Formats: sequence, C-alpha cells, structure tokens
Amino acid sequence: MKSKTVYLLFTDTGSYLSRLIHLYTQEPLNHVSIALDRELTEVYSFGRKQPDNPFIGGFVKEDIFSPYLNHSMCEIYELKVTDKEYEYIKSFIQNIEIDKEKYRYNFIGLFGVMMKIKITRQTAFFCSQFVATILQDVTSLSLTKDPCFTTPEDIRTAPDLKLVYEGVLLHYQDEDSLSSTEQPSLSYISNL
Repeated sequence: MKSKTVYLLFTDTGSYLSRLIHLYTQEPLNHVSIALDRELTEVYSFGRKQPDNPFIGGFVKEDIFSPYLNHSMCEIYELKVTDKEYEYIKSFIQNIEIDKEKYRYNFIGLFGVMMKIKITRQTAFFCSQFVATILQDVTSLSLTKDPCFTTPEDIRTAPDLKLVYEGVLLHYQDEDSLSSTEQPSLSYISNL
C-alpha cells in the first residue's frame, strides 16, 4: 500500500548549462530534484554548489527561494511510495549528505548520455542520474532506462507521476497554488 509521497521538481533555471542541455534535449525543463515534503523544504539534487560558478557542482540541498531558483519555470509532480520505499529514499539521501564533500557533478556522464556510452562513477551524478538511481527500485514508477542514461524528461513523462503544480516556482507557496495545476504553459524556453 502506498502511504507516503515524494515530490519531483523539474525546473528551467535559464543557466548556461541548462541552455546547453536544452540545445541537445530540446525539452523545456532540464533539471530535476527530489523533495521529501510538499512544501519543498527538503529538496535535493546534483547541480551547481555556487550560483555564479557552473563548474563547481555536486550534491546540493536546494533552496526554492534562492534568486537562482525562485523565478524558474517549473513543474512539480507527486509520486506515491510505500513506507519502506520512503525510508530507503530518505536514507539514501542522508548517506550522501553525510559525505557530500566526496560527491561531484558527473559532467563526463552527460557526454555519455549524448554518445550512448555507459559512464558510471561511484561518487558523481548528474541530476537525473541521481534521481533515477534513488527511484530505480520504487515499484510504482516505471523508468525503463539505466540511471546513467536517464534524462529529466524520461522521469517527467513517467505515467506514474501526478502533476500538482506548473508555473513559476516562486508562486508555488501561494496558498491557492498548493491545490492548483492551472498555471502558465511551459512551451517557451526562458532566457534564450
């Protein structure tokens, strides 16, 4: 029985790396994070550690109110999981957070996706590889690719997810938005 919920946050930050990834994927949302709560106070991913430097990346606890994220277009989905799966997800994240200085952003893995070459590194992930690795054993989610080949779009289009919000991330916390999916379309790419 599914009694817990995790949330998947997909964003377009408009960063140089995001724009570069968009050139390859042609998808509007090229960053994915996982949250353990609906209010998005515990949001985790692999990305830039310093907003002004895209080359220093690794495990990050994201702040949705930061200037880097709060004006991003986004979609937020919920995924129902079992209590056991939720505890596994939470434990997986906590174990990485304890040793977060050992972890790096897997830039090399991005090239592996483009060239269809499996590149796995023990202490390096790109955002969708991290989320797919965490969720690969969740029975209610149907991801068909190896985590090292999984893109944010592969996760976002999984039939098991339920859209709970679409729009500007800053407005997600508005009282009305927590129950609304009637938001602007993501048919454009910001800052291009």
